[in-house]
Amino acid sequence: MRPLLALPLLIAACAADPVADYLGGVGDPVRGAALYGPRNLGDTSAYAGDPRGAAIAAAQLEFLARSFRSDPRWAPGTDPAALTALEEGRREMRAALGIAPDAPGEAVERALRAAAEGLEAGSPVRAEAALNLPELFPLGPRETLRRLGSLPRLPAVAVAGGAAAAELSRRDIRRN
Repeated sequence: MRPLLALPLLIAACAADPVADYLGGVGDPVRGAALYGPRNLGDTSAYAGDPRGAAIAAAQLEFLARSFRSDPRWAPGTDPAALTALEEGRREMRAALGIAPDAPGEAVERALRAAAEGLEAGSPVRAEAALNLPELFPLGPRETLRRLGSLPRLPAVAVAGGAAAAELSRRDIRRN
């Protein structure tokens, strides 16, 4: 009976993370982001007119690339091909959005999530303020938001989303 009492807490914890619209990850944000990678990153042109959704997808890609490379739980044993695919997808997404190639991933992710929260709250001003970091977004917040709302299909990003999910499957198979 006690596990059922914890379910609302688990749902609330997942709902607090804008990338964590999943329960299949059972509260593990890396697992959840990887499970949703193909859906959220598979066709970035689907975010046309939805800069909030694109910001969340871009933040998810930053999160996955960083987690599979450096998270102590996920980095050891990660297939080098998955790491390469994630890094290439990250580079392609950054180029499409005008994000500085050498910007720290965690700072980019935080700014994109804050921009998404501003857009979710109906405040483009908050979204612009979150992106007003010239060292990360040298084209400026308005141009970054414009690009978020008009992403083309990014093939390397699609491959990265699939690679994250495949890495998760590979680990699950190996564990069983």
